[in-house]
Amino acid sequence: MFFALSFLAVPAAATVHYKISLDHPEQHVFHVTMTVPNAALSEAIRMPAWNALYQIRDFAYRVEDVRAAWADSSGGESGQLSPRKLDKSTWQFGYDRDAFMSLGRGELVFRYLIEWDDPGPFNSQLNPHHAFVNFAEVLMYGPARRDEDVSVEFVDIPAGWRIATALAPGSAANTFAAPSYDALVDAPVEIGKFEEFSFVEAGAPIRVVVDAKEWNRARLEDALKRITGYELKLMGGAPFKEYTFFFHIGSYAEAGGGGMEHANGSAISSSSVEGAIATAAHEFFHLWNVKRIRPQSLEPVDYTKEQYTRALWFAEGVTSTYGAYALERSGLRNKEQWYGDLAEQITELESRPARTWQSVEESSLGAWLEKYDGYRQPDRSISYYNKGQIDGVLLDLAIRDATANHKSLDDVMRHMNEVYALRGRFYDDSGGFPGDIGSIGVAVNDVAGRSFEEFFRRYVSGTDEIPYDKFLAVAGLEVKIDSSKLADLEFRASRAPGVGAVVAQVAPGSTAEAAGLQKGDVLMSMNGESLPRNIRGWLHEHHAGDTVTLRVRRDGEEKEISYALGEGGSGGRYSIVELSNPSEKQRRVREGLLHGTTD
Repeated sequence: MFFALSFLAVPAAATVHYKISLDHPEQHVFHVTMTVPNAALSEAIRMPAWNALYQIRDFAYRVEDVRAAWADSSGGESGQLSPRKLDKSTWQFGYDRDAFMSLGRGELVFRYLIEWDDPGPFNSQLNPHHAFVNFAEVLMYGPARRDEDVSVEFVDIPAGWRIATALAPGSAANTFAAPSYDALVDAPVEIGKFEEFSFVEAGAPIRVVVDAKEWNRARLEDALKRITGYELKLMGGAPFKEYTFFFHIGSYAEAGGGGMEHANGSAISSSSVEGAIATAAHEFFHLWNVKRIRPQSLEPVDYTKEQYTRALWFAEGVTSTYGAYALERSGLRNKEQWYGDLAEQITELESRPARTWQSVEESSLGAWLEKYDGYRQPDRSISYYNKGQIDGVLLDLAIRDATANHKSLDDVMRHMNEVYALRGRFYDDSGGFPGDIGSIGVAVNDVAGRSFEEFFRRYVSGTDEIPYDKFLAVAGLEVKIDSSKLADLEFRASRAPGVGAVVAQVAPGSTAEAAGLQKGDVLMSMNGESLPRNIRGWLHEHHAGDTVTLRVRRDGEEKEISYALGEGGSGGRYSIVELSNPSEKQRRVREGLLHGTTD
């Protein structure tokens, strides 16, 4: 007879314990044992359906050989349980009820295998080189026991490998503890022969773990000190006891790279140190924006289905605003590079016909559709990262204009940190209809001392064309456009979880096709560098006929493919320049924008 298993509420001392074996890493299989104390007749055990990316990824398809038993008083096992799968991610077990009753409430010992060999930061990996673990992709949970203490132990660790994680150490070797399942899965782990260094910034210890063959420590360390120093000062100090950067650089990076924020750290993948630095500026600001200044719609986390929010334009896009600010304001980039980056963002948005009908709030809701190739096309969607970054700068300019440069977007971020993060509250982002500005708009109103309803109605929940010159003129800046022909890569790429950027289509009869580029090729690098986040910006720096060299992976082998760029349509490239004779107010606003200051 089958009964569902779940667990009665028990004291925090009754720790759910996980043991993860790394035996035979060449097989790419994590051997997991989950021990649940005080188990009782009730619900089932589940595998999360999503984590790291806003995509349903169904990690349960990787699970195999599910087994369970009751532990008896002597530490052995009895009452073997027969697994019964209820749906794609949930298990329950059949067993002898009389045997269970004789044992009393005891420990459930649950075993399974799960295969992973996909590079981070959005995946997990086990191979002869190292292990990288996002726990929600590897460990199941009891729905009723997510708030209980948990511990995780690694065994069968290859010789010479070390463990790095932001988790607190447990009572035994290679064991770590967390106050809940949610806290556990928000702390990734790197296990291998990595390098590391640490430093203290504004009284806060910061650890840097690097998995790379060749990298410039001096450059990375200097940049991280500048970025963390600026952002910690901006937000009034560290919200953590210790922060850990995990870097996979060069050949150990995911194709295309990327970064994933965590409560007390971040995991970053890039083909170069410079790419890693740029990503770090974004990810470190997530310490506040999204991890602590957090929309109510993302709480509590529901691992079983999509979790919709209208606020990704703010959580991700405005974080990109501050990533760019951090690089410029800390001296890692000059003002011309900051102008250039903002101009590339404008170029990208204006190249997308979907901007005329999809708002940046709707783009936030559509994050769950990004795994589908067609959704990312210019006539189908805009990016909440892209327009959100632009909206962040425009809000900053508008606030400075309204307050004679006495207030800025910095004040809004600090205000939201105080009102929400420091008080353990989440902000309301449930609006979406004209006139409903939500908690973000209320915070802007409070800081600026006037209503910003029109801004939110037109450029956040609405799709009005943005009058860039009107906003930029506040800082003595203007937009120019170059309509010369744009070079063409002659292929279209999409992002696939676990592999990175993949060629989705090659233009028939093109030089790319003649050179041997094929649909399904995994893109590793372009001209020896990370794949550019802004393809149009990259193309504007090249011309038809220029040679491009792609490094791709096909059927497990890497190869280089070189060909001449084709000619596309009108580029419509934007640039930002300073007015030659700014007014005193324009000059003060510009200096404030570039240096993060107010009058």
